[in-house]
Formats: sequence, structure tokens, C-alpha cells
Amino acid sequence: MSDSNTTDFTHPSTFILLGIPGLYAAHGWISIPFCTMYAIAVLGNFTILFTVKIEPSLHGPMYYFLCMLATTDLVLSTSTVPKMLSIFWFKSREIDFSACLTQMYFIHCFSAMESGILVAMALDRYVAICHPLRHSTILTNPVVAKIGLAVALRSGILTLPYPFLARRWPYCRTNIIPHSYCGHIAVVKLACADISISSYYGLFVLFSVIGMDVFFIAVSYTQILRAIFRLPTKDAQLKTFGTCVSHLSAISALYIPDFFSSLTQRFGYNVPRHFLVLFASVYLLVPPMLHPIIYGVRTKQIWGRLLQLFTHKET
Repeated sequence: MSDSNTTDFTHPSTFILLGIPGLYAAHGWISIPFCTMYAIAVLGNFTILFTVKIEPSLHGPMYYFLCMLATTDLVLSTSTVPKMLSIFWFKSREIDFSACLTQMYFIHCFSAMESGILVAMALDRYVAICHPLRHSTILTNPVVAKIGLAVALRSGILTLPYPFLARRWPYCRTNIIPHSYCGHIAVVKLACADISISSYYGLFVLFSVIGMDVFFIAVSYTQILRAIFRLPTKDAQLKTFGTCVSHLSAISALYIPDFFSSLTQRFGYNVPRHFLVLFASVYLLVPPMLHPIIYGVRTKQIWGRLLQLFTHKET
């Protein structure tokens, strides 16, 4: 009988997502900013994709990378928010075991992909500022496509062990996940086994992917700043640096919460659980919401094309 029970609970048919532990009564109110941020993210990123598609002058490396970022943001937010809202609004907390692992893969894969695309955008800024005359010959369309493919393959391959490791562990304690989505650590913590390999692999991916990406971005911007400081006038320096502000804002919006969320999930033993879960949930929505705002407002070509479209419609 005990063997039978162990077998039954090795892989539960469903998990139960609790949402934000300790804040169940406030789920309705919490859903309002979540729904608003998701709507802004979807509308903003689709607007960027549409604007770049219809405007031939935007068909260049920077905007191709921006379209990759917008697509990644759409997939990342859509893989989590609809389920969160169904928990908040309808108390639909059940999620199939396989669906949970699929969501886990999409979250970690596309988060890593976002980081890789920001590295590609840093490369574009480096070439544009340090080698402006060779920009069109270095970052050709085939090269941009190969960079995009490399980023996708790296993210897809490195995060593939997450669901396989999670499936490997026996789950004989509980199938209740005190979270609003199926994150890797949140799921494997339920296993009744030594999950050190999952935890160590997660840290390896965090520091090898994000750490390496931050290193390459830092190297790129070191070269960019050196080139800027060589410019003859302050106006030229500020104008050139202004072309990097959007990218630097996008980097801050992704990496600062990412490191904080990942490390507190593992080592924040004294941090209230509801704060950890709420922060981790908001973090997945902040970059997808901010990226179209940052690039839409700061990039004159996109802003100008949007104004043209609305002005033309009004007339």
C-alpha cells in the first residue's frame, strides 16, 4: 500500500498555485496593476512590431534586435500573466503537471533570451559609435539573423534541463506551490529528495548566462565611453551618449530585479514569503512593460512614425 502511494505521488497530475501567499483577500486589488501592466506590455510591444514592419527606414540592426526583444517580452508575459489573473479573479489554481513544466521552461528560456538580446543591442551600439563607417558592413541582415539564432539556441539549450530535472524528482509531500507561477526553484522545493543539483544548476545558469552577458555589456560600454570621451565637444559627447540611454534603461530594468529575485528566492530566509512572491511576479512584467515605453519615447524614429500614423488618421 505504501509503495502504491509513493508511486501515486511521484508525479502529481496537477499542482495548485496559491497566488500571493498571505494576501489572498487582496488578490482582486492586486490583479488591477497586473492587468494594467500586461495590457501596456501587449499593446506597446505590438505597436513596436507594427511600426518597424511598416516603416522602411527602421529596417536596420537596432530595430531588428528591438523586434526580437518585443517578441520575447510578449511570449514571457503571456506565458505567466493569464494564469495569474485566472488565480486572482476566478480562483482557478490548478495547473497540469506537464503544463507547469512547460510554463517553467518558457519563463526561464525567454528570460535568458531577453538578456542575450540586450547583449546583441550593446554590440550594435558599440559598432555604431566606435566603427560608424563600417556599421552597415559589419552588422548585415544575415549577421543579425545569425546573432538572433545563436541567442535563441543558447537560451533554449541551457534552460532545457530545468523541466527534465524537475520531472526527475519524486513529489511525495504536497502538490501546493506557494507562488503565482511555476518557477524552477518554487517547484523543485516541493520534492522529497536532495535537490542540490537543481539548485546548483540554476545558479550556474544565472551566473554563466546573466553574469557573462553583463560582462560583455560592460566591455562594450567601456569601449563606447572611451570613444565618447574622445569626441571634441561636450555637445557631441552628450548627443552620442544619448543614443545609449534607452539601452542602458532596458538593462537596468532587467538585470537589477533579476539578480535580486533569483538570490532572494534561494537565500532570503528572513524575507516575508508574500514579498518574495509578489516581487518575483511583478518582476516578470516590469521589463515587458517598460521596454516599449523606453524605446517608444526615447527613439525619435519610432516616436515620429507613430505621430505620423495618428496624425494621418485624424486628418
